[in-house]
Amino acid sequence: MSDPVDALLLDMLEWIAKEERNYVDVMEAWRTSCPRLPVWEEANDRGFVMRQNKPGVGPIVSVTPSGHAFLKLRNVPVQ
Repeated sequence: MSDPVDALLLDMLEWIAKEERNYVDVMEAWRTSCPRLPVWEEANDRGFVMRQNKPGVGPIVSVTPSGHAFLKLRNVPVQ
């Protein structure tokens, strides 16, 4: 994996896969203004994450089946 964005995608997906994350927390941790490291945008473009509104909680982010497949392909253990 030579692409730094792929390495960061793995880190982000592994973090989110552990439990659903609050959207605000994800944005605080992973949004960047650096055009060379568009991790959040890349995860969305590849369909690896989804955002949905959970009643009583607000917007949450979780890993999609495609995101789990990406992790599995790279031998990252997920729950």
